[in-house]
Amino acid sequence: MAGKRRISAALLPLALSSLLTGCINLGGGKPLPSLMTLTPAARAPAGQTLSTASAQAIIVLTPEVDRTLATTRVPVQVTPTSMAYLTGAAWAEWPARLFQSLLVETIRARGKRLVFEEDQPQGSVRLAGRLETMGYDAQAHTVTVRYDAERIGPNGVTSTRRFEAVEKDIDPAAADVAPALNDAANDVARQVADWVDQ
Repeated sequence: MAGKRRISAALLPLALSSLLTGCINLGGGKPLPSLMTLTPAARAPAGQTLSTASAQAIIVLTPEVDRTLATTRVPVQVTPTSMAYLTGAAWAEWPARLFQSLLVETIRARGKRLVFEEDQPQGSVRLAGRLETMGYDAQAHTVTVRYDAERIGPNGVTSTRRFEAVEKDIDPAAADVAPALNDAANDVARQVADWVDQ
């Protein structure tokens, strides 16, 4: 009996290994793509309390995107007139939604504003915009994040501004592109947070 238990214990790692292999390899043994996300460089501290009496509210809307970003695949500019997608990588969520969440957390971390997503109380500042670019340029070996922001005040006064960040000398591999896109997106989010706080 003890011998059977020892054999079973020895076979357990092999069984687990084969189960895990089945979970992460689908479609003829091809591994799943690396899932990318955006991680805020700054976060609001736990326990932070704001109210409309102490802070102005801002509503951060989901940015508009064109078809190259209306997918979980990572766009690659191959030539000025042709696009492809990065091999072996995909966004964990729609890029517009990831960027919206990054903006929300970056602005919230400043501790100066109540931050809402989508439609919330009237009388708030609204931040809308278009995420023009969030991808890789194969010719320049760069990643670029470009956001055209639109700030609409409670009185209807609107101002616009373009924000951009570029990371250079990036190899065309998911392991290099992912952190570079995260850095560029955080740079743009910081710029936007500075702008809305003016």
